Amino acid sequence: MRILVTGASGFIGRHVVKQLADRGHKPLMFDRTGQVPGARHPLFLGDVRDRNAVEQAAYSSEGVIHLAGILGTQETVQNPFPAVETNILGSLNVFEACAQHKRQGVCITVGNHWMNNPYSISKSAVERFALMYNKERGAKIAVVRGLNAYGPGQKAKPVRKIIPNFILPALKGEPLVIYGDGEQRMDMIYVQNVAHILIEALLRPHGQYSTVFEAGTGVALTVNEIARMVIQLCESKSGIEHVRMRPGEEPGSTVVADRKTLLPLGVKCLTPLDAGLRPTIAYYRSHEA
Repeated sequence: MRILVTGASGFIGRHVVKQLADRGHKPLMFDRTGQVPGARHPLFLGDVRDRNAVEQAAYSSEGVIHLAGILGTQETVQNPFPAVETNILGSLNVFEACAQHKRQGVCITVGNHWMNNPYSISKSAVERFALMYNKERGAKIAVVRGLNAYGPGQKAKPVRKIIPNFILPALKGEPLVIYGDGEQRMDMIYVQNVAHILIEALLRPHGQYSTVFEAGTGVALTVNEIARMVIQLCESKSGIEHVRMRPGEEPGSTVVADRKTLLPLGVKCLTPLDAGLRPTIAYYRSHEA
């Protein structure tokens, strides 16, 4: 199958493209810059905010995995407009194209859909729009709530993601910075698992278009526990520094997946955090440390 992947140059997108190709499919990478380092597959130059571009790309494909979006919690609080324009309006363009051209699709949303920051709010709206298109327009768009993905190749900035911002200081012997008291709990999922779930949500005849899949391990460690695990696996002498909680996040929150939602996809075994951290640490040790 030729499968359109929006956000193909992003962290999760690159893993999705690779797994699709490894399974014998033909990824069509949708990118707004036209500059995807090391791209080995056809590239469609376009922006999800451009309805015509999205429609053309979807028409020339047999399925759509929609990953493009503006990320960030505190990064979007002061200026929510890009998140609304790309995440909501861009997703509507994708859903409309899927409905018009009868293309099955998958969209990724967030585990912390209930938090009041522009990223979570916009992705929660996207989730509801997808379910509406399925019910009212006859679309088949699977909704996957991606929990806290991590793995080789994830960038530490401009959007601060927990694992690279723990591993890189640990490898240098510098303090690991934790926002708040660190007792908030996070379900961490290895990026290859997320990519596999997204692809299964598109290709497997699961029939689940009125509910959501939760891409997570079902295990939520505290941020303090995650930091200590990183320090141990890095064989680091780094300490831990607590700073003020970031805007857009809530102290004491728990973000954890319901593993039972993945059963229709045939997904049973997911990578434990310590097993996923080892190759991730090796990546940063060789590439960035």
